[in-house]
Amino acid sequence: MKMSGAMNNLLQTSKKKLFFILGPCVLESRDTALHIAHSLAEMARSLGVTIIFKSSFDKANRSSLDGFRGPGLQQGLDWLQEIKDITGLPLITDIHLPHQASKVAGVADVIQIPALLCRQTDLILAAAETGVIVNIKKGQFMAPWDMARVLDKTGCKDRIWITERGTTFGYNNLVVDFKAIPIMSGLGCPVVLDATHSVQLPGGLGTCSGGQREFVPALARAGVAAGAAGIFMEVHPDPDRALCDGPNSWPLDRTFSLLQNLLRIRKAMHEE
Repeated sequence: MKMSGAMNNLLQTSKKKLFFILGPCVLESRDTALHIAHSLAEMARSLGVTIIFKSSFDKANRSSLDGFRGPGLQQGLDWLQEIKDITGLPLITDIHLPHQASKVAGVADVIQIPALLCRQTDLILAAAETGVIVNIKKGQFMAPWDMARVLDKTGCKDRIWITERGTTFGYNNLVVDFKAIPIMSGLGCPVVLDATHSVQLPGGLGTCSGGQREFVPALARAGVAAGAAGIFMEVHPDPDRALCDGPNSWPLDRTFSLLQNLLRIRKAMHEE
């Protein structure tokens, strides 16, 4: 697949300006997703920044069989295409199986590889072969420098992003080692900090994951200061009622002010 102008613009932006990956964990409904996307599109216009809308059509890696997974591949892609057409926002969504890659690449500007699957060779190869940007989340069990082997698999490092989302620290806890950002940046790819999954408490509620969303701003600020090219945050109008990852999602109505704060930190870093 030939890279589109939109994807090329995203690659150039990721090397020069702070960008954001924002959206609900999973596509709960068409109307909810559109509401969030409209709000994010307005923020992007007001702040003059790139916001990539993120949401999943299927959350296949749930703690419990009863966990909400989403609308599935076809309906999910239909909703995402509508969001893209209406708001103009670029899209990112994740895949769990190799056969999903080509279909997702027809809609999304960026394919995401979940952290738990970052060593799945066939999945990574299928995503890389589509020609779109691939965002690979570093596994909670991976050292930053081990991502070099993952990049070697892709054969297309010029359109790969790496996302840091914390490292397993004992049971039901994640900790961000901010040295990972410059280390992985040294591999030659833009690095994104996932500020919301990094405050997740995996399986912390027994049948589902918990989270400490009050720490999202601190991690996001530290990520920008450490040199992250982008910040990833799952946002929701009512996180306490979100169908997936609510405890670590950031409130939509508090997102604009946080983005302003992060942009000021980024600007301060480049005023010397």
